[in-house]
Formats: sequence, structure tokens, C-alpha cells
Amino acid sequence: MSASATLNRNQPSGPARPTAAVDSVDSDAMQYTSITRWIVLIAVMLGTLLEVLDTSIVNVAIPDMMGNLGATINEIGWVSTGYIVANVIVLPLTGWLSSFFGRRLYLTASIILFTLASFLCGNAHSLGELIGFRIFQGMGGAALLSSAQATLMEVFPRKQIAMVQAIFSVGVVFAPTVGPTLGGYITDNLSWRWIFFVNIPIGILAAFLVWTFLKDSKFQSKPKGGIDFIGIGLLAIGLGSMQTVLEKGNEEGWFHSNLIIGLSVCAAIALYSFVVWELYTDNPAVNLRVLSNRGFTAATTMAAVLGFGLYGGVFILPIFLQEVRGFTPTQAGMALFPGGVATILILPIIGRMLKKVQPRYFVPFSSIIGFFAFWGLGRLTTNSSTDQIYFPLVLRGISVGMMFLPLSLSALTGLQPKDIPGGTGIYNLSRQLGGSLGIAFLATFVDHQSTIIRANLSTFVNSGNPAFQQRFLYQVQYFMSKGYPYQIAQSMAYKATQGAVALQASVITFNEGFQIIAFAFLIGIPMFFLLRKGTVHARVDAH
Repeated sequence: MSASATLNRNQPSGPARPTAAVDSVDSDAMQYTSITRWIVLIAVMLGTLLEVLDTSIVNVAIPDMMGNLGATINEIGWVSTGYIVANVIVLPLTGWLSSFFGRRLYLTASIILFTLASFLCGNAHSLGELIGFRIFQGMGGAALLSSAQATLMEVFPRKQIAMVQAIFSVGVVFAPTVGPTLGGYITDNLSWRWIFFVNIPIGILAAFLVWTFLKDSKFQSKPKGGIDFIGIGLLAIGLGSMQTVLEKGNEEGWFHSNLIIGLSVCAAIALYSFVVWELYTDNPAVNLRVLSNRGFTAATTMAAVLGFGLYGGVFILPIFLQEVRGFTPTQAGMALFPGGVATILILPIIGRMLKKVQPRYFVPFSSIIGFFAFWGLGRLTTNSSTDQIYFPLVLRGISVGMMFLPLSLSALTGLQPKDIPGGTGIYNLSRQLGGSLGIAFLATFVDHQSTIIRANLSTFVNSGNPAFQQRFLYQVQYFMSKGYPYQIAQSMAYKATQGAVALQASVITFNEGFQIIAFAFLIGIPMFFLLRKGTVHARVDAH
């Protein structure tokens, strides 16, 4: 049996066609007229924009929420954490939920749930209410990305899949690019509640269009047998515990905290039990057998690396720009904009190239570009010019655009049509978890490494070091020239020297963080040999 065959005991044995998804999708696409397909694309893109936008737009309104709701920084963090945890738990279940309820009903209901939760978030009068409604919002948002992507794979004929996925990817990239800027504008000119209220008209329109024009997939049928409550429960406990550890680990001191230790043990036991249960039960909630497809597994692994670099880089870069370079929050947000524009501009080009070029060829090239982008960021200093900051960010944007779409197509076009909804959930979950791991790791790394480096550099701040003596005397003379007495000038010179040490420690730490991301991107080079061969349209055997 081919390695791409789905290992389901209830299916007849025999070689699976790696390109079954793109071979069969034309027959499903015949249910739609050309105009209807584009209406469906607009509808699912609107839903996706809402889901992705809400992961970034909330962050800039956190201070206003704290003041309005009387919350501490640790408490208000659950507004973001609750959303992400709920999103992560539901993501791998989207394929099963779509089959159980029907694609049309499930996607429409998810949009309605997300929209209703947005209305309730905007009207929340306590922190507990806001966190609870954000959890419901995250549950609804999971389908708006994975189910939408799977839907487009079937609604459009195979000759248009690459370009349509490119357009869809533009929406996915556009939302986090404008999210912080839009959130800041709404918060400053209206109130934080309006960052939720703006979702309502878009959500209503998206739900109407999906319910009116989308049809159920003919490749999906309602799962036989009962609901896999055990699998769903283990998944919820395992992923919920793991995501909470990643979100709160650095804040709680990692394994110095009994809470983090307990959640880590809980996550390990629950996820191991979940994998064993899903592989042996007759009606799994998550079809883990799709991971036997070598190309899908390789693309899913690389998606985690992409999430690590994409979300991790976006996390530490604004901190570097503000703490080291003295950028304002608005300037830091605008610094990311050219890179987002570069991604948006290159995606349609990649979409056209994918008609003739195998998706896997883009992965090593984009990995190398990503390496040089973050290596360039890892060489920035306090004196780096604006061009030295923006050029690596533009390279980063190009790398993301070159990798995002080919990885998606490499992962999904090798699956059987009935496995695509479940596959998109696992694929998007991998990218989300990679991002969470990147943020957690880099937050801890920056926190601990800066302390270590600062302590090491401070050993050179002593009277026996000629370089220190020279700098110290220069600082003393400078402050005395400003009219300060000798004793005060000495004190100010020492503080200035310590500040310079702290700043240099920050520069070195952030440089090392960017370099770690750079080396992570190099994992994409060997992945080339594992990804599915052939263009999106060609009937090329993956093995």
C-alpha cells in the first residue's frame, strides 16, 4: 500500500491516489456556477478575516480593558489566552464536526457563534464575562480558518486551486498586518468595545452568504457510530493544559510553579491517551491516520516551524524596536507593515507560478530567504539605519509568502477528498502550536538570557578595567560640563554606564533570539525531500 493511503480499517485496501483531492474536486465544483464560487470565496474570506484579525486586534486595547474592568495585567491576559486555548482545542475537531453537522450548517453556525460572542464581548461588564465570551468566540473561530480552506479546495476546479488559495492566503496575512493599527485607531477614537462590535455586520453578511450559496460536501458523510466523547475529552484536557502551559509558563516561572508542573503532567498523559485511543477506536473524532501520508506530515511539521518564526518573530521584534531603538508603539507597528505588504504582493505571483512549478520547490528557497532575513535582524545594533531594519523585514515577508501557500497545497493536495477537512484542522493546529511554542520559548529566552548576559557584562564594570575607567571619566566630565558637582556627576556617570550595559545586554539577547529563528527556518531544506512531488494539477505519483 502506498504511504499516502489512509490507514482506516473500514476502508478497502489498495494503493491510494496521492492526487485524489485535485482529481476529484472538479466533480464537486460542478455544483457551483462561476459567480457562486466567487461569492463563496468572499464569504469564507470574510469569516477568516474575522478569526485572524481577532488574534491581534485585541492586544492594543489591553490597557483600556484593564482600566475599565479593574483587572491586573495577569488577569487581563486571559482575554487572549482563553480565545487561543478554545481555538486550539476545536481546530483538530473541525473535520469531524463538519462531517457530523454538514459543512454548510457547521460553518454558518460557527460564524453566528463568533458574531454573537463578539456582541457579548463588547457588552461585557466584568472580566469574567469577557473571558467567558472570548472562549466562545475562539470556539466559533476555529472553523473560520480550517473549514474555509477545506471548502475552497472542493468548490473551485483544480485549475484554479493555486490562485484561489493564494487569494485566501492574502486575507490570512492581511488581517494580522493591519490588526494592531486598526485596533489602536478604534480604541483611541471610539472605545475598546468597538473592536468587537465591528465584527457584527461582517459576521452577519458572511453567515448569510455561506448559508445561501454553500452546499454540503459530497465527499463527507455523517460519521457512523456514536460521538467520540472520550477522544474529544482527552483532546480538550490535553491541548487545553498544554496551551495554558505555553501561555502562562514564563509568567509562572515554568517548573518552579506547581501549577505548571501539574498542567504539564496532565497534558502529557491526556495527549498520549488521546493518540492511543484515536488510533484504535472505530469512530475517531480526529483521524490521526492521515499522518501516515509522508508529504502531509512533512508539510505539517514545516507549518509548525513557520508558526514558530512567524509568531515568535512578531512577538519579540516590537519589543526590540521599542526597548532598544526607542520606537513608539505606533512606529513599531508600522515597521511591520512593509513586510506584510511584501507578503501580500508576492502571494498572487506564487499562485500563478504554482500552475507549472511543484510546490515543494518553494520550501527550501523560502527557508533560505527566511534564514537570511532573521540573520539580518540578528545583527542589528543601536546604531543600525532604518534601511538595515526594513530590508530584513521585507525579506521576511517574501519568505512567508513563498512558504505559506506552497506548504498548504503540499499538505492538502495529497489527501483523499474525505480527509481534507480533518487534514486542514491538523495542519492549522500545527502552525498555531508552533506559534505558541515560539512565543513561549522566546519570551523565556529573552527574560533569562538578558539577565545572564547583563551579569557577565557587569564584571567588566570595575576600576581595574582601563576601558571602563576611560568611559567612566568621560561620562563624569560630560555631566560636570552640564554644571553638576563632581559627586553627583560621578553618581550619574555610574548610572549611565549601568544603563549602557543593560542596553547592550538587550541587543545581544535579541540578536541571539533572531538567530535562533533563523536556524529554525533551515529545517525547510531537508523537508524538500519528504514533500509530495508534482504540480498541483498534474497526476504525478507522490512516491
